[in-house]
Amino acid sequence: MDKKTIDALMTRFETTGVVGEGNPRTKAIVGRLVRDLMLAIEELDISAAEFWAGLNFLSEAGRNNEMGLIAPGIGIEHFLDLRMDEAEARAGLKGGTPRTIEGPLYVAGAPVVQGEARMDDGQSPGEVVVMEGTVRGTDGQPIAGAKVEAWHANHLGNYSFFDKTQSAFNLRRTIVTDAQGRYKFRSIMPVGYSCPPGGSTERLLTQLGRHGHRPAHIHFFVSAPGHRKLTTQINIENDPHLWDDFAFGTRQGLVPPVHTNNDAAAMQALGVDKPFYEIKFDFTLHAEQAGAPATDFARPRAAA
Repeated sequence: MDKKTIDALMTRFETTGVVGEGNPRTKAIVGRLVRDLMLAIEELDISAAEFWAGLNFLSEAGRNNEMGLIAPGIGIEHFLDLRMDEAEARAGLKGGTPRTIEGPLYVAGAPVVQGEARMDDGQSPGEVVVMEGTVRGTDGQPIAGAKVEAWHANHLGNYSFFDKTQSAFNLRRTIVTDAQGRYKFRSIMPVGYSCPPGGSTERLLTQLGRHGHRPAHIHFFVSAPGHRKLTTQINIENDPHLWDDFAFGTRQGLVPPVHTNNDAAAMQALGVDKPFYEIKFDFTLHAEQAGAPATDFARPRAAA
């Protein structure tokens, strides 16, 4: 079937059963996607069996809540980040902390702490890490009262809420910066992990000849009144999958040095009997800018 025939078919689809104006934006998006899909079916000679297998796969992935994992796994979420970068550049926004993918494992409602937090519940095994820094605007001035929402996996690569063996909001906190724009938290060092074994994402990646591993990382939302919300993460240096992340989350500027603190006084002050890790990382937020696309938008997210 050639493009002219497909275009005629689309005209028929769009003019049959009309009962109202509908939503012009929805009509434009659906029409484009359906036409492109029909062209792909024609050009790749996709069989009816392959089409229905694909549709059944997507239905199953939805039931398993894995669509939010497949989107980064096939690169779409990273693509959206790059498009946002380009839109901000066109609006005249330069610099700032790089954004990267949110992923599907955020949970709303984490405890709010002023200035400094302990994120682990004291029962989670793992090596202690202390992370701190300052939230600033692109003018270099610290931002007091900014919200730093942090969440990460435990020593097994699992996230609280989704892993029911963990306590509520383990390794999840919202830290409000102090008068100097500073935040600080103590936690355990996360490890890298893989997509659910046997799940929809792993099966798709296997068909694509790819692995499903992520490097160790810590997620962040950083926001403040009058500023654009930042979605980002820092990755832990020296992880074997640091630059081979199946979700394409690693970006330059988001791999801070990890230092080992073996000072006896520092260990005593922290209440630990062995060296611990330290990470220093500052966040830089753009001010709100007319003409730049919104960075805070609705998407499916869990809430405890």
